[in-house]
Amino acid sequence: MSFSWNLLLDIQDMWSYPYMVTAYRAGTVVAVLAALVGWFMVLRRQTFAGHTLSLVGFPGAAAAVWLGLGAATGYFAFCLAAAVVFAAVPARGRSGDSGESAVIGTVQAFALAAGMLFVSLFKGFLNSTTSLLFGSFLGITDGQVLALVVFAALALLVLAVIGRPLLFTSIDRDVARAHGVRTRALDVAFLLLLGASAAEVSQITGALLVFALLVLPPATAQRITARPAAGLLLSVVLGLLVVWVALFVAYYSPYPIGFWLTTFAFGLYALAVAGPAVRRVVAA
Repeated sequence: MSFSWNLLLDIQDMWSYPYMVTAYRAGTVVAVLAALVGWFMVLRRQTFAGHTLSLVGFPGAAAAVWLGLGAATGYFAFCLAAAVVFAAVPARGRSGDSGESAVIGTVQAFALAAGMLFVSLFKGFLNSTTSLLFGSFLGITDGQVLALVVFAALALLVLAVIGRPLLFTSIDRDVARAHGVRTRALDVAFLLLLGASAAEVSQITGALLVFALLVLPPATAQRITARPAAGLLLSVVLGLLVVWVALFVAYYSPYPIGFWLTTFAFGLYALAVAGPAVRRVVAA
């Protein structure tokens, strides 16, 4: 596995291994799902909630493994339970964000402490913790890819149904409510969708890396364009670019994919932030 600088030959060599083809399939689905759900998350300024929902999957999976259940059961149980808790915060707390932030911070602290407790109770501390936190694109089965595709299709169908009113209420909640939009129901529906998406994606990326895909490509896209359709499309393109390049570089380097994924995603965001400033300096 040596890099030859002949990209076509290198890609052919990489894809000669079935596990890399499977990794690209899973990574593609994960990138699209995280980019679209994450775009709304960033627009609604719920990145703290998304971060906590990502982390909550860690104690959930650890508890499930300790009890002899499938990790997927724990991911979904804890992420959806946390989403319900966040949704229960009164609407007045959302306007100032203080009430919601306090609840989210409390859940996050408790979840991390509980996660370490469950991991310590399970005899397999080092390997188990690494897998739950950082996942593994290279150990994915065809069954997991199929389950991921089915879930992503259902999640994106739900997002398509609620997308228009969700966009309306995310931009101007009071005006949306005045036009008869059920803002409270949309809050709950989106948090449940965000929690379920974090739970599903965490099984591939781990509890920590899912947040990088949920926030960085969408945040970069929104830095570049404020148009919803263009922003959603750009978010998907950036997410795919980050995952595909990270998988390629990780295959030919000794460093883990998580490092490359977060580095490339952050690099694109930094360029989007610095670009306008550089242009202003040059123009002056």
